[in-house]
Amino acid sequence: MSNSYTNLGWAGKLHDFIDTSQEKWLTDLQVHYNHCMNQNPGELQINAWKNCFFILKDQLTQLSNITPTTFDSFVIFEYELPRERGRRPDVVMLVKNTIFVLEFKDYSKIVQAHIDQTSAYVRDLSNYHSRSHGHKIVPILVLTKTEDLNETRDDVIIISPKYISTTIQKNTDISNGDIVFDKWVESEYSPLPSLISAARIIFNNQKLPQIRRAQSAGIDKTVEYLVKVCKQAREKHERHLILVTGVPGSGKTLVGLQFVYSDQLIQENSKDAVFLSGNGPLVQVLQHALQNRIFVQDVHGFLKQYGGNQEKTPKEHIWVYDEAQRAWDKAQVLEKRGHTNSEPLDFLIIGEKIEPYSVMIGLIGEGQEIHIGEEAGLEQWNDALKEITKKWTVNCPSKVAKIFSNAKEIVTDEVLDLTISLRSHLAEDVHSWVAKLLEGDISGAQNLYKKLENEGFDVYITRDVGQCKKYVRERYSDEKDKRYGLLASAKASNLPAYGIKNEWEDTSRLKVGPWYNDDPSTPKSCCQLSDVVTEFSCQGLELDFPIVCWGNDLYWENNKWTSKITRSKAHNPHKLRINSYRVLLTRGRDGFVIFVPNEEKMNSTYETLIQAGVRILE
Repeated sequence: MSNSYTNLGWAGKLHDFIDTSQEKWLTDLQVHYNHCMNQNPGELQINAWKNCFFILKDQLTQLSNITPTTFDSFVIFEYELPRERGRRPDVVMLVKNTIFVLEFKDYSKIVQAHIDQTSAYVRDLSNYHSRSHGHKIVPILVLTKTEDLNETRDDVIIISPKYISTTIQKNTDISNGDIVFDKWVESEYSPLPSLISAARIIFNNQKLPQIRRAQSAGIDKTVEYLVKVCKQAREKHERHLILVTGVPGSGKTLVGLQFVYSDQLIQENSKDAVFLSGNGPLVQVLQHALQNRIFVQDVHGFLKQYGGNQEKTPKEHIWVYDEAQRAWDKAQVLEKRGHTNSEPLDFLIIGEKIEPYSVMIGLIGEGQEIHIGEEAGLEQWNDALKEITKKWTVNCPSKVAKIFSNAKEIVTDEVLDLTISLRSHLAEDVHSWVAKLLEGDISGAQNLYKKLENEGFDVYITRDVGQCKKYVRERYSDEKDKRYGLLASAKASNLPAYGIKNEWEDTSRLKVGPWYNDDPSTPKSCCQLSDVVTEFSCQGLELDFPIVCWGNDLYWENNKWTSKITRSKAHNPHKLRINSYRVLLTRGRDGFVIFVPNEEKMNSTYETLIQAGVRILE
């Protein structure tokens, strides 16, 4: 049966597996592995399969004898989760109305990374696999080098091989009929793509998957709103300033990319919109991933060409400015470009020159100003409105409308406020937990942390950076598309002593494109866990599981967060430190692990993070 499916290694009814030969079964798995990974399996993988074969042959024979009704259940080996190359649960069993996910490890002791890997398979099947919705899904971690292990941790059943048959028997739900094998295997599976993956899909003119979380978060409606206003501006010769706000990871950049490359915006075979970002690393990473320098453009190059006293105007009437709250103020523009227009004023002046209409769309992140010159925030856009002559309509969510006292007309709509974090899969409360933590509300953070755990978002802490590295390597050892790496504050002076190379000499040489995009096995990849990215190179980007290295630039003292950084040009250096850690703590999709150096000065920080709910990595 398995030969007719390209997304799995072998599948058949339980009695088919009991009757099949190891040679035929093993050949199917090898062919699938080659198809999936573009390489032949190594000896270790083949030996692991053989071991699994003998264990399951014995245990499923016992199961069929104990419970004959399981005889027609289905056994699926190496089922490849669609769109996630390399993610393959070892075994999935469809038994009556229950889905069992079995992960085999040739270990004699329990490892947290293996528990979390098994749990993540169940989480993602439950949320993204349409034919798994509503069914009981049971995670089982089988440690083949144990003799008498049978316990549950973090809702994962951890057993020795001899308990497989009885565990399946005990946990089978016989209500509501059987799961239909063909429909389950061919089911739609729509995980949230990373920003880079989504950009590749859009760039290749492919349709983004119908992602339930993105739909529930309102992204489609936000894009529709932007298209509607731009069409109105085009038809009625109007000028609009549209502001889209959102929590970290809520999909603001995804909204901008989808909007700019929407078929509905293309007029007479030419594009009328451009996506701009002042986030240099984001631009570099996307341009490197797509091998294209036009898809996403640098805002500073754009304004250098068209801003200030330049007479030239761009061909596009619609501009999307990502992270527009980080626009430079007058002082920073004067220093860098030699004139006194703030970036918001520059944009609106350019818009006034273009006839018959123009639309400026600002994507606004909350609490992420980390550079000097960015601290003026949204107020700069209101100041710019006061200095221009033509009528601009401001479109924004109601929570920021009061800022725009200089607007001639304001239209509010809550579809312009993205409140759900998509970066962290299911953890809608990650940004709230981080906010409570950095506000110093430790009990509030502790109360929120339970929600993170329940939603499958893992956060750990340790004082051993080697333990962090071991965890992420174990957890993603067979998942080639997963990305993990070292993140650290640029101002933490104690981290280099632990091999965390966050100093300017090291980070300035880093090529962020390869760091985020290259294969994990290559020297420049983030997964090598050698080069470090700071808050300046990870804002707007994401990893599946960052290692956040907490340094001595922000520490807990006298019941509050304290920073001793002094920057002569910064209006509020402490706020920039807080925002830097807000960025670092909101980059993870599956979770993150925090490394706190084992220094006396850092003890209170370590203890406070534990009080806020973070689990010690055993």
